[in-house]
Amino acid sequence: MQNSLSQQQQAIIPIAAYAANGDLSKLSQSLKDGLDQGLTISEIKEVLVQTYAYAGFPRSLNALTTFMQVLEQRKENGIHDVEGKTNSALPKDYQALLQGTQNQTQLVGQPVKGALFEFAPAIDEYLKAHLFGDIFSRDVLSWQDREIATLGMLSALEGVESQLQSHLNIAKTQGITSHQFDAIQKILTEKVSPQVGQRFQNILVGFQNQ
Repeated sequence: MQNSLSQQQQAIIPIAAYAANGDLSKLSQSLKDGLDQGLTISEIKEVLVQTYAYAGFPRSLNALTTFMQVLEQRKENGIHDVEGKTNSALPKDYQALLQGTQNQTQLVGQPVKGALFEFAPAIDEYLKAHLFGDIFSRDVLSWQDREIATLGMLSALEGVESQLQSHLNIAKTQGITSHQFDAIQKILTEKVSPQVGQRFQNILVGFQNQ
């Protein structure tokens, strides 16, 4: 089990955070840093597309537009970034809801159910079929990388502490270690803001004391 974040994983965190909170100027710099640290174009696009599931389509679309501008500027400056691999084709018998339910159960470590999903079955279906099915079935990013991105996104948003705690659980299930959680907190503090780092730290302390 790896006990430190790779250079690419470190670069994902501020990209995800700034994509989610909409600070496009700082996102632009984080995108450049990410490319310089070895993230491929495809990997960054996956992070920015995934952003819509946590921060909405407008933030995702704005982030993708910013990325297009960054790539064009770098190309004009003679920098040719690596495109990276494409997602594997889904099987012909792929069923989003079925696959998403399986993915969600594997990510969380047990089947997910509860009063909220009984109250609004549609959101349960959308979470399973689209987020955990369609998005998590794309394999340019590993599940661990997607969870690192999600932690960055949720830490940058106010009022989503419950979801942040849930994803700390998922990240742990996916093999993220205490040392790596500490590294995420440090990056959020130094690369995003002390407030964002503190928000993550507050939830992390409660999570570790469970």
